[in-house]
Amino acid sequence: MNSRKKDLSVAERCAIPRHPMPTQAASIRVKNFDEVAVGWGKETAMDEAARCLMCKKPQCVLNCPAEIDIPGFIGKIAEGDFLEAARILRASSALPAVCGRVCPQETQCELTCVMGKKFKPVAIGRLERFASDFALFEQELPLPAIAPPTGKKVAVVGAGPAGITAAGDLIKLGHEVTLFEALHKPGGVLIYGIPEFRLPKEIVRRELDIIQQLGVKLVNNFIVGRTATVDELLEEFDAIFLGNGAGAPSFLNIPGENLNGVYSASEYLTRCNLMKSYLFPNYTTPVARGNRVAVLGGGNVAMDAVRMALRLGAEEATILYRRSRVEMPARVEEVEHADEEGVKFNFLVNPVRFIGNELGWIKGIECIRMELGEPDSSGRRRPIPLKGSEFIVDVDMAVVAIGQSANPIVASTATGVDTNARGYFIADEEGRTTKPGVFAGGDIVTGAATVILAIGAGKKAARAMHDYLSGNNSWPEQLLPQAEWTDRPAK
Repeated sequence: MNSRKKDLSVAERCAIPRHPMPTQAASIRVKNFDEVAVGWGKETAMDEAARCLMCKKPQCVLNCPAEIDIPGFIGKIAEGDFLEAARILRASSALPAVCGRVCPQETQCELTCVMGKKFKPVAIGRLERFASDFALFEQELPLPAIAPPTGKKVAVVGAGPAGITAAGDLIKLGHEVTLFEALHKPGGVLIYGIPEFRLPKEIVRRELDIIQQLGVKLVNNFIVGRTATVDELLEEFDAIFLGNGAGAPSFLNIPGENLNGVYSASEYLTRCNLMKSYLFPNYTTPVARGNRVAVLGGGNVAMDAVRMALRLGAEEATILYRRSRVEMPARVEEVEHADEEGVKFNFLVNPVRFIGNELGWIKGIECIRMELGEPDSSGRRRPIPLKGSEFIVDVDMAVVAIGQSANPIVASTATGVDTNARGYFIADEEGRTTKPGVFAGGDIVTGAATVILAIGAGKKAARAMHDYLSGNNSWPEQLLPQAEWTDRPAK
């Protein structure tokens, strides 16, 4: 294998074009649930890694919530030392193979890549996926060293990205960690929210296996707030991390939303992803299979739902979005994949009611056309209804994908842990809540955000928890006022 790529001049590196990611053909992938992106071979990965300029002050690292040594792992790929590249990745992230697939690198590490100032940025995410997959499927990476036991016990609530990260970091620091998951499988949104064709479940399972091999105890089917309260857990554990996410669905609250055939994206994707309803009746959780399906929303969850509908046999799958394509929060790559697969986009429209038939099943959606006004608090132009522009979209199924909200079950049993007006835990940048010993991070603090931001929150909280468990019992007297917390862009 050619390792000379590490010795290239700057001019030679700049002359290498960014490598595309090969994918299944749209006509084929729309009929299966296999991963869309095929992945790179070793030579392609080395060629792409050779594009990295190895900056002395890498801005990409500063823009990575997981704090990965990006030039370090890319340099090892360029040399052909893929296992060492994977080791560098795993030193900072418990979920590198996941991040390499679903994180929005284009708005984070790749956004500040120096190569990107004149050329296309280095494909950092795709290289992360390559090296991580190498260690998961080709050559096993030895487990990292564990610090001597501290005698401290930590409970982590929620086996999603934030909880997995916190658990993985805390176990390496020598603490005894128990990870509690409400559902029958761990992974959180990685398992129930993101489809197989974007993130294979085997990837998540293997990443989780590693933190269990490190010693994290996993307890499934444990609903904190019902099986045991937060207060009860505090009697057994020295500290708690609340990373239970924002899994409650949001609705439009318009007439007809209770009709048969109208799903929240949370329910629809959970049935398909976690409960494998797409294999019904081999798996016994059913799901409606519409011929004309409309998905309401413009984020990644909406893209996941509409592409799922196509794979379940929909003849026509349409996105209804109240802004224009430019304002869509979904990743450009996901929108392009949906477009290639035949998804239709109906922009600048907003549903006002669902219409049912005599049997109580949805048969149409009344919408109103919109125009864009001045930017709102999100920075996007505010949609304004056009009076008298109502029209009907004929459908036999609809999926509402307009975001998630906080589930109150955990908070209702966490005495002294304050929440804001929207039900999210109040915590500082280090994850400290209003109750000493209780930390929180991820979507249950920020509102629905990205996987990588949840991972970053888990890392920060793990450091603060270690500090707390090591004897520094100082606690902020006053946390950020509730009004300073706002939701981040949806996944």
